[in-house]
Formats: sequence, structure tokens, C-alpha cells
Amino acid sequence: MNYKPIPIGVENFKDIIDKGYYYVDKTLFIKDILDNKSYVNLYTRPRRFGKTLNISMLQYYFEKSDEDTSYLFDGLNISEQGEKYKRYQGQYPVISISLKSMKQETFELSLNEFKKIISNEFRRHRIILDSDKIFNADKDEFLKICNRCGDYSTYNTALKLLSDCLFEFYNKKVIILIDEYDVLLESAYFRGYYYEMVNLIRSVFESALKTNNSLEFGVLTGCLRISKESIFTGLNNLAVYSVTDNLFSEYFGFTESEVKQFADYYGLSEYFKDLKTWYDGYRFGNTEIYNPWSILNYIHFTKGNTNNVLKSYWSNTSSNDIIHKLITEGDEDIKDTVENLVNGGMISKPLYEDITYRNINVNSDYIWSFLLYTGYLKAVRIYLSGNTLYADMVIPNREVTSIYENTIMQWFNEKIVSTSRDELFNAVISGNTLQFEEILLDWLEDTISYYDTKENYYHGFLAGLLSGFKGYKTESNRENGIGRSDIILLEQRRHKLAVIIEIKVADEFSQLSQKCDDALMQIEEKQYDMQLKRDCYQQIIKYGVAFYKKSCMIKKT
Repeated sequence: MNYKPIPIGVENFKDIIDKGYYYVDKTLFIKDILDNKSYVNLYTRPRRFGKTLNISMLQYYFEKSDEDTSYLFDGLNISEQGEKYKRYQGQYPVISISLKSMKQETFELSLNEFKKIISNEFRRHRIILDSDKIFNADKDEFLKICNRCGDYSTYNTALKLLSDCLFEFYNKKVIILIDEYDVLLESAYFRGYYYEMVNLIRSVFESALKTNNSLEFGVLTGCLRISKESIFTGLNNLAVYSVTDNLFSEYFGFTESEVKQFADYYGLSEYFKDLKTWYDGYRFGNTEIYNPWSILNYIHFTKGNTNNVLKSYWSNTSSNDIIHKLITEGDEDIKDTVENLVNGGMISKPLYEDITYRNINVNSDYIWSFLLYTGYLKAVRIYLSGNTLYADMVIPNREVTSIYENTIMQWFNEKIVSTSRDELFNAVISGNTLQFEEILLDWLEDTISYYDTKENYYHGFLAGLLSGFKGYKTESNRENGIGRSDIILLEQRRHKLAVIIEIKVADEFSQLSQKCDDALMQIEEKQYDMQLKRDCYQQIIKYGVAFYKKSCMIKKT
């Protein structure tokens, strides 16, 4: 079968239709915007959930231009809604900008990028310079912005100027579309030019969206609702639709029925349970949502391939710095909470609908709302307790769990490098079981643990602690005797000492002693020391190590 190509990273609606990509139809978003009649709409969703594509779709539907783009919507859901909605098609001047490229190192670089963005949008509408409907003074300002030679104040009101000129030219009010409105604030906060950026964006948004008589309606997208930043000062007609709202909940990300249809088209229905485990789990309002970026990538790499590629695709689309900060800078309560989440637990935290980057401190309750809105948690229940809104939250799926786990392992490896393990090593090679056990308990206590992989987790944990010592080599899962031993520690030069460690995991604390015995028995039965004897190792220490959560017991022979 000649399948349609999959639009990975294609965010231009026209390209998707013209080039025959598979498209998950979200065009009823247009109908709901028109029915809802909000003056300024803000949609907050995690990254890579289709915000930019939807902005592009709105532009192609509403924009009045010399090119007829109405054919793009033929056969799509919006085309079946009748004349009531078709009469809006191609009728409006549209201003459409994305602020994602303003994520720069300094305010000066970010401001220059903003000038480029605005200049490009002005040039796109330069036809109005030929009109005698536009005042010469406005034309002069228009040209300054096109040429990027206006002063700072010029850019504060640039969108207002452009909307006024378009209104005069077309005699039709303007639709303003702004994508990724909050990306620049995140960058500004972490790079130290936060207040300068807030002042710029506040002026731009106030003039364009607050009291603009040339505005038909506006649509903004981003990850967070940031009204406390005062960038929407006085904008009392702003309608915000976040991941906790029912309205518009199905238009960002894929619904279950859309994923089933998608998988079926590419002959991958048998893998649907895997898709659900790894990429489902989000809940926007009352709608169950799958991560669209991961679904697209999974199907792209799996179609026609007998080996389905289940992994975290979403983690590679942007930095996961916030999770790293949570794990490396969080206090003990934070680390305990993360451990609970990674092990499938649920947390109940106050829900803050207005986030500021100033209060995203990893040791404050605001961090959990931030993680919810950015896709690292999902709300399974929202409720009012007293005067405070609360959310019961969990990690949404296996993909996001793997992001936490990988970050924990990265932090653990960094901790290993920066912490002396000499005492632990000396206890192991000297056969001091009691000291080995005590030091291991200390490491377990200080580490964020996850137990879904059980023995594999403890295996990696202990192998990491015993690796990197001069003169010794650590091997994992080495073929020995008639099986594979968990961990072997070998003195390399003189073959004096070898250490065999077999790991077992108990289901409850009372089983630790028996599990140690089982481990030691396995070493003997599988003859894990056979090759070591052949290699003339003079002393072989055998340890049975049993774990139960953050407890352990060690025995040796």
C-alpha cells in the first residue's frame, strides 16, 4: 500500500494538504472559535501538541489574499458545517506571528529578533503602501519597521499600527494570531533580562489586544497562562483555555479515536495497547489525549517495520531542564514526592492557574502546577478545599516516566563522580559485609529510587557505585559457568581478587534474609566462579545482596 507521508515537524497547514500528508482533522476548531465569540483567546498546551499547526490553519481559513486557499478545506470537517461558517472564509486581514525565535541569550538579541519578526509580517502586507487610504505618516512608520530602523517605542505599538492600516485598506477588522507567546519570557527569566522583556511584551499586547478598535478577534498560544506577569494588564476580555478546561479540549493532541484510526490506516492496530501505555494518559478537561508528536514519530518509524520502536520521542524536542532542576535542587520532601510519582503514586497539590517564572522554584508548590501545564504531570481530579483549588496529579504515561527515570540516573551518575566511594569499595574488597551494607543503605536513603524495573534498577545502581576504581574492572551480566552473573569485580593486573555479586529483590522486608541465601545458592549452582578459577584468581568473594525498596541485606561466602 502506498501510504500517505507522516508530517513530522511540518507545521504549515498548506504544506500538509498540498503535499498529501496524513492529517488529523482539527478544522472544527474554527467552528468553535466562531461560535464562542471570545474577543481574545489564549490556549495553553504543552510543547509539540499542535499549537503552531492550528495557528497556521486559522490563518489559511480566515485570511483574505490574492491566492484562493479555500480548496485546502475541501472534504474536511469544517466544510460540512454549512454557509454559516463558510461566509467567514477568506474574508479577513490576518496578522500572524510566532515568538518562538525570541529565545535568545540577551535582551538585545531578543529585541533584534522581535524586529525581524515584525518586519517580516509588515513586508507580507506591503501592498497597502500603494493605497491612498493610508496616511503618509503611517506609511513612514510602516517603512521604518519594514527596514528595521524604528526606535524602541515604534515596536511597542507596531501590531496596533499594522492592524489599523489593514483595517483602513480592507475596510474589515483584523484577526491577530500570536504563537508561542510565553517562550521568550522563560528564556528572559533564566538569562537575566526578565523585566525588560515583560515591559516590551506588555506594551505590544496592550496596544494590539486591549483597546484596539481594528481588532476582530485574537488567538494566542503558549505553554502557560502568565497573567500575573502584567503582560495582559487590564485585558478583561481575555478568555483562557488551559489543560484543565473542557472547551476546545480535543483540538490540541490526538484523541483516542483519532489514534485508532491513524494506527489502523498504517496497519499498526496490533500495537495500539503499546501506544496507549507509552503515549496516552493526558487529560485536557474531560478529554483523553495522546501525545501527537510521539504518535507521529512512532508510526513513522514503525510502519513497514516488524520491530516497533517504543521510546521517548517527546523528550528530544526540547530541554528537560525543569526535571533536572527538580531532581538536583529539590529538598528531601521534593525528592520523596518525585519518587512517589515515578513509582506510580499520586500527589495532591494546590493548583495555581496563573504562573509566573519568578515563582517557579523547585521547592515551592508552584512547581507542580508548572509541571501539569507543561505536560510532565496530568490532573486526574480537580477539587475545591476551602477556598483553595487542588489537583490530584500523576505522571501521564510510560514515555514521561522514562524522562524522570533517565534524569534520575543522570543525577545519580553525576553524584557518583562527585562523591568519594573509597569506603564502600574497600568494604567490598575486604569482605566487610557489615560496612558494605551500612554504606549501601546510606546511598539508598540519599537516592531517588524507582522500582518498576526492580532488579534492573538495583543492578544499575550497584554497578554504578562499584565502577571506575583504578586497577579493577566491573562487568555486568557476564557469562560465567552455566549462566550469567549479575556483577563481577576483577583485579586486573595480578589476578589476586575477584568479587561475585548476585542481586535479588524481595517483595517484602521479611524476605531479605532468604533472598540473600537464594542469591548465594545461585552463585554455587550456576558455577559463576568456574572461569575465575581457570583464570587463577587467588581469592574469590561471593556476595548475595537483597533489596526491598530502600532497605538491603548482604551476606557472603
